[in-house]
Amino acid sequence: MGHGGDVIHELTTDHREVEEMFQQIEALPSGHSRRKELADQATIELVRHAVAEEMYLYPAVRKTLADGNGIADKEIDDHSAAELTMKELERCRADDPQFDRLMLQLMSEIRDHVADEEGNLFRMMRQSCAADELNRLGDKVRMAKKTAPTRPHPSAPDTPPGNKLLDPGAGMIDRLRDALTGRGKSG
Repeated sequence: MGHGGDVIHELTTDHREVEEMFQQIEALPSGHSRRKELADQATIELVRHAVAEEMYLYPAVRKTLADGNGIADKEIDDHSAAELTMKELERCRADDPQFDRLMLQLMSEIRDHVADEEGNLFRMMRQSCAADELNRLGDKVRMAKKTAPTRPHPSAPDTPPGNKLLDPGAGMIDRLRDALTGRGKSG
């Protein structure tokens, strides 16, 4: 699926790509090394996606929707739970006894979050925001993903202004670590 368009199309495309990785993981036998490679790739995409949402989508939700603060807080809480799972998963090899449990937990957390976002939040945003605003948010989200971290940082700020100040620096360090280790390059 191609990236581009408004923020809802951009984020839905991300959701489909991660779901495809999840399905590939599920198709492999327990302990297979490719499962870890796919888990790392999914983590990279999920962290970049979450950071971009936290920088631009959720502030727009807060401003635009009735109970926007409550909705954005719930979405950020979902991200925080998944980020803790990803941090634990990052420490596991594919043959680690905890890997399968953590992978199932992450897939459940993400699938529930995606269903809620696509079934509720995105519909509300499409009804409440002008097309040009959704397009502008799509551009900002794409730009944020280019500099976003690629590894979970559960203790990092997840709301502006802290995340907008610190995430690009963490992203640069993560991409350097990824380049040195080859993480996320196979596939």
